[in-house]
Amino acid sequence: MLIPRKVKHRKWHKGRRRNTGVATSKTTVAFGTYGLKATTYAWITSRQIESVRKVLTRYTKKSGKIWIRIFPDKPITAKGAETPMGKGKGSVDHYVTIIKPGTIMFEMDGITPEQAHEAFGLAGYKLPVKTTLIKRHT
Repeated sequence: MLIPRKVKHRKWHKGRRRNTGVATSKTTVAFGTYGLKATTYAWITSRQIESVRKVLTRYTKKSGKIWIRIFPDKPITAKGAETPMGKGKGSVDHYVTIIKPGTIMFEMDGITPEQAHEAFGLAGYKLPVKTTLIKRHT
């Protein structure tokens, strides 16, 4: 799974869940021919990214190339089950990435449009966001 090697701050503030605004970076297909674009707002965990990577590599076998454009760098903490209130913040449990509408999450190249549609359709089931397939403008 994807986790940061080294972090400046081990625990972050949660931040406010502002479900407004669209992505300003990672909005165009940069590496491949086809991209999987998010149309809703969500947090995506490193486990979900890994499951999508497995689906895409299994579907393309050895014919296509895959790029993962997102990286989980936000630490999420959790306290143990049945722990009383107080006594500080919990330890880091997992990492997430914040996805805004318009973010290109995955890209693929070396496959046909039908294969891309099918592969990204299967990958979309693994994610908590609504997604759409986009093609690179050349």
